[in-house]
Amino acid sequence: MDNSSGVGVLDKAAIVLGALEAGPATLAQLVAATHLARPTAHRLAVALEHHRFVARDMQGRFVLGPRLAELASAAGEDRLLAAAGSVLLALRDHTGESAQLFRRQSDQRICVAAAEKQMGLRDSIPVGATLSMLAGSAAQVLLAWEEPDRLHRGLHGAKFTATILSGVRRRGWAQSVSEREVGVASVSAPVRGPSGRVIAAVSVSGPIERMTRQPGRLHANAVMAAANRLSDVLRTGDNS
Repeated sequence: MDNSSGVGVLDKAAIVLGALEAGPATLAQLVAATHLARPTAHRLAVALEHHRFVARDMQGRFVLGPRLAELASAAGEDRLLAAAGSVLLALRDHTGESAQLFRRQSDQRICVAAAEKQMGLRDSIPVGATLSMLAGSAAQVLLAWEEPDRLHRGLHGAKFTATILSGVRRRGWAQSVSEREVGVASVSAPVRGPSGRVIAAVSVSGPIERMTRQPGRLHANAVMAAANRLSDVLRTGDNS
């Protein structure tokens, strides 16, 4: 089968990247895997390294570079945001509460999508809002599945404990009552990328008078279903 695009240098660069998909490679291994002339393989690998599509490991072998992960993340985020609107609207309509999608950014979390209640008390959080990682059910979800050292660092000053996060992992969802803001309750569940890593949190939030002091009993199933729908979109690319 001819995989040529008609642009030789791009075809050869794609062959190099395809070879590195199998793992780290010395120049000799790269030549053997690609069947390219040694000077050509070297020139392409170094050029790809310049643009961060290729990097070197501790042994000096060529490996896939960080730019590929950045592009993959951006593509995943585009799919996530494209699907989030309809999923959050459906969640809002089902629960009667404002719905949000949060992503972690360093020691904060950002609201990247939202569906507000159309009438009544406005408890929603606007898109672009920056909130603490120290309080709230979305913060619990975004921290609960982190590596142990990062998790323990994230607990410093937090209004929740390691025991609470253990419960979040066991149940698959989190709830908070007057934790981030007095009088407000919320329920959140994790959105997972194709690798299974938690990359976002879906939430509903509203006044305790409606949400009660056990908001998970009311809304956990709906929030988990919405989060799972977004996870499916990222895994399959199906936004239908």
